[in-house]
Amino acid sequence: MTKSLVRIPPQTGTAFLLTVGDRLRIVDPQGEQVSDLIAFALADQREWLSAGRSIDYANKIYLTTGSVLYSNRSRPMLTIERDDVGRHDFLLTPCSPETFQILYRHQGHHLSCFENLVNALAKFEIPPDSIPTTFNVFMNVEIDSEGQLTIGPPRSKPGESIVFRAEMDLIIGLTACSAELSNNYRFKPIDYEIITGPIEATREKRSAD
Repeated sequence: MTKSLVRIPPQTGTAFLLTVGDRLRIVDPQGEQVSDLIAFALADQREWLSAGRSIDYANKIYLTTGSVLYSNRSRPMLTIERDDVGRHDFLLTPCSPETFQILYRHQGHHLSCFENLVNALAKFEIPPDSIPTTFNVFMNVEIDSEGQLTIGPPRSKPGESIVFRAEMDLIIGLTACSAELSNNYRFKPIDYEIITGPIEATREKRSAD
């Protein structure tokens, strides 16, 4: 059984439950748009998605098909089953009001992924200080020989997607990123769907319909 694609409007976020064994498919409908993904264990929200653990165990910073995303307790939370793009970021924190003040010298309030995640996750009683580094879906970050980071346009084309399998019951936070530099200076939506049951069977049913 598959839910219909749900659209996250530009510069907003959402939060929802994902059951063990379910798939989460994140789609870039227009291309070159980043989505910040965070996960918490439903059973204990003090267990969350860990960039450090995931990168340590993969021994690489670019995670793609077959990679496992681990919790701060070294337990698998999500496995990447399919990936059309192959380039995502797990180094940079979700953009916040301070990001725009410190890095971009922006004056006044700027919508941010951190605020959007805080607001979306409030219904699960997850406090702001519990939100760690996110898995930044479709974000294109290059690293040179000196360790300097360069944020380039996402490599995702319209309709391309990534599929995660839940390895435990999870609370998921998801955004359509609010940072100009991450999205090639144009804010766009992000789509997602939750797939239950074998993914191939679901695809065959869609074709028959």
